[in-house]
Amino acid sequence: MTGVRVLELAGIGPGPFAAMLLGDLGADVVRVDRPGGSPLRIDPAYDVTNRNKRSVLVDLKSPDGPAVVRALAERADILIEGYRPGVAERLGVGPQDCRAANPALVYGRMTGWGQDGPLAPRAGHDIGYIATAGALGMIGAPDGPPAVPANLLGDYAGGSLYLVVGVLAALLTARTTGEGQVVDAAIVDGTAHLTAIVHGMLAAGTWQDGRGRNLLDGGCPYYAVYETGDGGWMAVGALEPQFYTEFVRLLGLDAGRLPDRDDPRRWPELRERFAARFRTAGRDEWAAVFEGTDACVAPVLSLREAVRHPHLDHRRTFTRSQGLVQPGVAPRFSATPGALRLPPAVPGTHQGEVAHDWQVPALVRGFRHDAPHEMG
Repeated sequence: MTGVRVLELAGIGPGPFAAMLLGDLGADVVRVDRPGGSPLRIDPAYDVTNRNKRSVLVDLKSPDGPAVVRALAERADILIEGYRPGVAERLGVGPQDCRAANPALVYGRMTGWGQDGPLAPRAGHDIGYIATAGALGMIGAPDGPPAVPANLLGDYAGGSLYLVVGVLAALLTARTTGEGQVVDAAIVDGTAHLTAIVHGMLAAGTWQDGRGRNLLDGGCPYYAVYETGDGGWMAVGALEPQFYTEFVRLLGLDAGRLPDRDDPRRWPELRERFAARFRTAGRDEWAAVFEGTDACVAPVLSLREAVRHPHLDHRRTFTRSQGLVQPGVAPRFSATPGALRLPPAVPGTHQGEVAHDWQVPALVRGFRHDAPHEMG
């Protein structure tokens, strides 16, 4: 994406992650930060989602602020914002304002509920979006509460990744036709889209509309997580018959003496047999047993443990860059690889640089050079 200019209006969560991904792939990403710092109060030097970006400070509530952003948008290929519907318009930086001088601009909008509908103007967070989309209710044990998958499923899978797909598709169209467009990426839409295969199984009668009862939601004893003797956990995904055979053999059980794996009525008994075996040894002992086999079993690792896993170390899935341990660039390209070019952008540190490169001199008029130190 070298040569593609992305303008990000600062926000939190899925918008910054989407812009980071575009930056990882080579785009020139300029983040417009607001005076006063992030509401999350994270030290910007450690906010990995702001890597591969440059930052400028613009007060959109000042008389000249909206005009500065519109001048940047005039020179951008993609703009990303994550305000509630109508806010960008009230600030003077909505799609109509920004595309007036740049018809080819792709204007990406990242929200939870979308730009229209009864809930569009309401506040929300990942947990509410995935709950409404039906995804949260699928996760967890059948006799317990739904399990919260951090904010990965909604914000980043259902939000950021769909926004990136949308703006890249719209950019292809703009390059062909000269006309940009608005991309309405709603987390509730993206999360619902992720459940496509489950809806197909539900329609076919092979999925029960309840968590912890199905093939892929932990209900199946050979697609589940088991506690080990030392309090660790092993993840089992031995779905196919040949993988299941290998799993049972390495677990030390006689397949001929086990309940029928294809009979859901026997699943509780089968689960207990597996659970009893896993309790006889520690996690790392079981990991050594299954490592390098086709049993489809893996230890459940913490974030710090994952960084040290030999396979991920070989692939440099995680890397130490700019003094921070962080995920590397994904996906991989044979001819145009992405790279970690810039550390997390401290608000306002690239004011003059961006003003020169993007030819927007208004960026530096009246800018207080001590402002970045006031971010807190």
